[in-house]
Amino acid sequence: MSSCRHVEDEKNQLCISAVPIFNHLKQDEMKEIVKTTHMKKFSRGEIIYEAGENSDYMYILHRGRVKIYYLSETGKEQLIRIMEPGDFMGELSLFSKSTFDHYAGTMENTEICIMRQQDLQAFLLKWPSISLKLLDEFSKRLLNVEKLVSDLTSKDVEKRTASYLVNQAEKEGSLSFTLPLSKKELASYLGTTPESISRKLAEFQEQGFLILSGQKNIKLLELDQLRNI
Repeated sequence: MSSCRHVEDEKNQLCISAVPIFNHLKQDEMKEIVKTTHMKKFSRGEIIYEAGENSDYMYILHRGRVKIYYLSETGKEQLIRIMEPGDFMGELSLFSKSTFDHYAGTMENTEICIMRQQDLQAFLLKWPSISLKLLDEFSKRLLNVEKLVSDLTSKDVEKRTASYLVNQAEKEGSLSFTLPLSKKELASYLGTTPESISRKLAEFQEQGFLILSGQKNIKLLELDQLRNI
């Protein structure tokens, strides 16, 4: 039993150390945080939490990918963000008793470290530097959401697709990359249809802006041209 607990603690520490709001802490401080977390595994396609549920925990992604999305009254999915290892969710539980207005679902087999609201609040009081890291992360997320809303409301599908490709290249630090989303997921994120995404990528290739290999491998040839669309 102690051996199993030791393995779990090691996994939880790896989980905690990958999170930007905790990775500046000392080793013994991170170990103290680890003691308050537990690991949970999810299969691909599982719901971690859904709109209307109470927000009592913070979820830290250790392995896998998670999508954050809204559902319209007609059941249409609007993808907001893709969470990757080191990202966290449910942070609004820090400030008030609230309910989620969105859904979190796994895109592949996933492992998540879960921390209770009261434990995290205690750590914020003990190590105020975590609060500054949280504010920095909140600022980045707010900017990303504002940009997404601006793109959805002020740009057509061609501009949204081009902007996404440019942003992805900058994020990857390379003009060659693999799309992290399926056509369906990308369409949900950009507020369009998979057919429109396929059509725009084909048009960009015909115009010499990029090379598309298979369904998801992209090599951008004219970054400035795409940026100026």
